[in-house]
Amino acid sequence: MPQHRRTSLRRRILTAGVASVGALLLVGAGRAAYSPGPLFSGSGCLPLPLGLDAHNWLPPQEMLLPLPSYLLPPPEETSEADAEFALPRRLLPIRRGAGHSPPLHDHTEAVLLPDSEVLVLSDEPAAKDLMCAFEGGVSSPARALGRLPGPGRHAYICAMPEPALTILPLKAPLLLPSSTSAVSIPVADFPARMLLNWRDRLVFDSAVLDGGDVLVFARGIIRRQVADNPADLHCVYFRDRDGAVVASFPAIASAQQVARCSPPTIMPPLNSANIELLRVTLAIIGQEPIASLATYRPPLQSGLLATPNTRNLLCACTMVRNVSKFLREWVLYHAALGVDQFFLYDNGSEDDLQDQVAQLRAAGIDISTVAWPWVKMQEAGLSHCAAVQQASCQWMAFIDVDEFIFSPDWITLENPSKFMLETILSVHPHTGQIYFQCYDFGPSGQTAHPQEGVSQGYTCRLKDMLRHKSIVRLDAVGHSLQNSMHHFALKSGFNTTWTKLARINHYKYQAWTEFKVKFKRRVSAYVTDWADPINLKSRDRAPGLGVDATEPVGWAERFCEVKDTLMQQLSAKWFGIGFGGSTVEVKSEGSHGTRSGDIAPSPSVP
Repeated sequence: MPQHRRTSLRRRILTAGVASVGALLLVGAGRAAYSPGPLFSGSGCLPLPLGLDAHNWLPPQEMLLPLPSYLLPPPEETSEADAEFALPRRLLPIRRGAGHSPPLHDHTEAVLLPDSEVLVLSDEPAAKDLMCAFEGGVSSPARALGRLPGPGRHAYICAMPEPALTILPLKAPLLLPSSTSAVSIPVADFPARMLLNWRDRLVFDSAVLDGGDVLVFARGIIRRQVADNPADLHCVYFRDRDGAVVASFPAIASAQQVARCSPPTIMPPLNSANIELLRVTLAIIGQEPIASLATYRPPLQSGLLATPNTRNLLCACTMVRNVSKFLREWVLYHAALGVDQFFLYDNGSEDDLQDQVAQLRAAGIDISTVAWPWVKMQEAGLSHCAAVQQASCQWMAFIDVDEFIFSPDWITLENPSKFMLETILSVHPHTGQIYFQCYDFGPSGQTAHPQEGVSQGYTCRLKDMLRHKSIVRLDAVGHSLQNSMHHFALKSGFNTTWTKLARINHYKYQAWTEFKVKFKRRVSAYVTDWADPINLKSRDRAPGLGVDATEPVGWAERFCEVKDTLMQQLSAKWFGIGFGGSTVEVKSEGSHGTRSGDIAPSPSVP
C-alpha cells in the first residue's frame, strides 16, 4: 500500500466531516449553546473532533460507516485557504505551559443550568473538597451529586461566578482540589470543550432495557404527544473514542422527553473488559443531530440484563429535593403497609438526604437513590423509573413524600399489615393502573414544620377531591412511557380502575416556612414556575397566591374546610405520638418479601 507523507488539509477536513459524527455533536453542542451560526459552515466543511491533531489524524475508512445522507452538508467547492480558515483554533490540541501538570479531572463535560449553576460530569469517582475553576481566575465549590444512572459518570454542581460569564465563548470548568489557586491556572490548561446550555436541545441520559431497547432522554426535540414509529426522528449511535458512526435508524416511539430506539446490531462482548463505550443521540431528518451526554454499552453475552426470578410485589418511586425531614415518616409508614422497595430520584438535594437513606437501610428498609439533576424533568425521571425497574417490581406507586395512602377503615385495626396494600392490588388481570382520590390538606394552624410529623400535625383539608394519584402495573406501561406524573399511558389490552378501598392524603399546603420553597422551581416540564406570571389559574398553584414568595395574611388558617383527624389518630395508634419526629420501631403484621408470579401474565395485544 502506498504511503503518503502528507495529505492535503482540505482532504483531511472533508474526510473528517463525512466520517465522524463526533464533530457534529461535540462542536455543534458548543456552537449551539452560544453561537447563532449554523453547525455546517458555508464552505461545507466540518471541524475535526475535539483532541485530534489536524497534522496526524486520518480516519481508517474501512472502519467507518458513512453518515446518513440527510446529515451531510451540501457539496460545495472550497479552497484550501478557506478550509484552513474554517477550522476553529479552539479545536486544536491543548498545549500546556511548561511546569503545569494536568488537572485532576480533565475529561469533563459541563452544562449551564438556570440560575448560573453549572453541572459538571466527570469519569472520576466522587471526591470531597473539589472546586470548579473557571477562566478568568475565579472558582466556586463543587458539590458531589452522585453517579448518573445512564452515562455512569459522576455529577457535580457549582455556581458560575459572574466574571466567568463575561468570557466568551463559555467553556467547561476544571474540577480541581479546593486547595488549588484558580488565579495561577494558565489559560492553556483549560479544556477546549464548550459549555453546553440546558436551554438548547440536548440528549442527557439513556437506559438499556430488558429485550435490548434503548431509551434516549432529550429536551427540546421530542413532541409531547405519543408518536409510534416517528419517521422524522432518528437514533444515531457513534463511537466515543473517535466519533465513528455505528448505526442510525428511525426511533420506535417517542413522547415528551423520551425516545425508544432499537439497539445497534453489533456483536455483544464476552466480558466487561471488552465493552466499548458508544454515544447515542437523536436527529430530525434535514437537521443536525443534537448534542449528547448519553452513552450506550452493549449487554454481555452472558445476560447482563437477565430478569431475576423474583420481583417485589409493590415498590414506590418519587422525585425528591431537600425532603430529608419528611422522608423517614413517609418511608416507614408505607413500608409497614406493604411497600417492599423505594426509589428516590434525587433532583440535587442539599440536605442530609443520604444520611437519612443510610439510617433507613440500617433499619432494614430496601431504599436507594438515583442521581437525577436535570431541571424540570420529573416526567422523564418517572418514565426512567417505570422502565428500568420492571425487573425488580410488579407494581409501582408513583406518589410524593407529602402523599400518604390511607383508608378510614384502617382506624379499627390495632397494627398495620404488610397485606393492606396487597388487597388493593387484587384486581382483574387486565387492570394495569389503579387510581386513588387525592385530598389536599392545609396548614392547619401550623407556623413551622410540626415536630410530630405531617401525618399528625396537619388535620384540616379541602372538602372536594381535586386530583388523583396511581399505582401502576409496570408491564402494562405503554412503549412511549408517556405520563402526567399522576398516571401513565397503558398498552392496548390494559385498563384503569378507581379504588374505593383507600385514598391519598396530600399534605400540600404546609406551614409557610416549608411551602415557600416551591417558588424556587417546579420539577415538572409542563408546569409553570410560580414566580412566572403565566398560567395563573393552574391547579398546581395555590389559589390566590400570586407570583411572589411572600406569606399571605392568614396563611396558617387557609384551605381548611373539613376537620379530618383520622390519619392523626391512626398514626399515633400504630406508631406512637410524635411518629414523624423521633426514632421508633415500626409495628406491622405479615411480610410478603419478594414474589414471583403473583399477578396474571400480560393479556395478549390485539
